Amino acid sequence: MAVLGRFQPELARFLHKRQVQLTMHPELRNSASTGADLTVMLDGQAVALPAERRSLAAIRAYLEILALEQQRILFSLRVDGARINLSAMLPTQRKFARVEAETIGLSEVPLQLVRTALLQTIEAKTQVLSAASLVVINDPSCAREIWWNLVRALNQPVLTLSLMPDSALGPQPGASLTQLRKWQLQQLAAILKDVDNTAWSEDTTALSNALETRVMPWLQGLETSLELWRDTLLGAVDSVLVARHQA
Repeated sequence: MAVLGRFQPELARFLHKRQVQLTMHPELRNSASTGADLTVMLDGQAVALPAERRSLAAIRAYLEILALEQQRILFSLRVDGARINLSAMLPTQRKFARVEAETIGLSEVPLQLVRTALLQTIEAKTQVLSAASLVVINDPSCAREIWWNLVRALNQPVLTLSLMPDSALGPQPGASLTQLRKWQLQQLAAILKDVDNTAWSEDTTALSNALETRVMPWLQGLETSLELWRDTLLGAVDSVLVARHQA
C-alpha cells in the first residue's frame, strides 16, 4: 500500500486518460435540466447532490471528494450515456439529466493499468494493419507521415505499464517487472529505429512489410504478456474477495 501511495497522484491523472473512444458533449453547465430531475449515480448508488452543485465541474468535484473519502479513485464519468474525458477541461452550457460515475480502489489500480495497456495494444494492432495498407498506396513522403503518426500509439502501452509498481504482480520467478519493462523499451526502441530507417526507402512496400514483420510480432507478444498479467492479477483479486467473504 505504501508503494501504491507514492504513485497515487500520477495514477489518478493517468487513469482519467483511459485509452477508449471518448465522446465529449460540446457544452455542459447550469441549465433548466440540471434541477430536480438530475440523477447522479456513484458506483451504482444514487448520490444526494447538494443544491448548489449543478454544473458538471461542481458535480465532478463532489464525486471526487466522495471517492477519496472511501480511499478510492474516480475512474469513469458518463453524462447521458456519453463518456467524459476527466483529464480535460469540462465543457459548458448544455442540458443534461443523468451523471454516472465509477471508482476503483487502490488495490485495483495495477489490474486496471494492465487492462488499459491491453486495450491500447489491441488498438495499436488495428492501426498498424491499417497503416500497412495505407502506406502502399501513398507516395514515400505521405507514407512516412503515416508511420510517424503511428509511433505514439506504439508507445502508449509501455508508458502505461511504466506506472505499475514493481510489486504489483507479487513474487514472480525470473526477471522483475522493472527489468521486463526495460527489455520492452529496448525492444521497442530497436524496432522503431529499424522501421524508421526503412521509411526513407522510395519503395513504400518495404515500409508496409516492416510494419507487418517487425511491429506486429512485437505487439502480439506484448498482448500475450498482458493477458497473462491480467489473469494473474484477476486471480489475486478473486483470492482477496474469497478471503474477505470467509472472514
